[in-house]
Amino acid sequence: MIRMRTLSLGLLAAFVAMPALAGTPSFTAGADYTSGKYGTDTTTDIWSVPLTFGYDTGKWRFKLTVPYIHISGTGNVVPGVGKVNNGNPRGLGRGNGNAGGGTTTTTTQTSSSASGLGDVVAKASYNLFYDQTDRFGMDLGAKVKFGTADENKGLGTGKNDYGLNLDAYKGIGHWTVFGGVGYMNYGSSQYIKLKNGANANVGASYRFSKSDSLGAYYYYRERIADGGYAQKELTGYWNHNLDDSLRLQAYVMTGFSDGSPDWGGGASLRYMF
Repeated sequence: MIRMRTLSLGLLAAFVAMPALAGTPSFTAGADYTSGKYGTDTTTDIWSVPLTFGYDTGKWRFKLTVPYIHISGTGNVVPGVGKVNNGNPRGLGRGNGNAGGGTTTTTTQTSSSASGLGDVVAKASYNLFYDQTDRFGMDLGAKVKFGTADENKGLGTGKNDYGLNLDAYKGIGHWTVFGGVGYMNYGSSQYIKLKNGANANVGASYRFSKSDSLGAYYYYRERIADGGYAQKELTGYWNHNLDDSLRLQAYVMTGFSDGSPDWGGGASLRYMF
């Protein structure tokens, strides 16, 4: 774990120190909240404060997200994964919530809370093509989720995940319709066993003016853990450009399966240098 955290911090330093190319750097700060039972008897609440460093250059887009997480619930619900069979004897609600340093080996599950660094995520996407006349394009993306979140606090699995996705979008008047498919290779730990899984999304947005747009999309991810569930959720969002370099986004979401939170919401502010 120490080596992986060192690698992630090194990646962050390299990203921030990237020489100025013919592109646009950006910084985004946000706050997200979700709440749900995930098929358990206990409600799990998750707060996340992600900081995202972005860089767009030519057909490439790069993002590095470093989140701070607070979770209140049981160790059988992992942020970003959902319900799992967690055999970690030092996990959340088993004597080690709140980073209390508990040493009990009981597997009795109780509600507790913990906070700390979440999983650092690096993303890169490449615009395969874009037809200006038809306003149709496709992007190919890659994602690495580093296992920087402490598995003993219930903040993550402690393992890396790797994924690919293909996204398409088309403009029709004031509307833009979009969708995509992806596949993730999930890392399994000694205590949490995960399966690889596919995901998909489809949605649309409507631009009212140069400054404002509304949109919604539906997201699905197949079940990736024994004892877990598929994710099915609907998200609605609003984008508002405060000026040419500053953008505000707010969203609300609801889940339609035990693999997703019952509801959630959040907001972010993005500054383009």
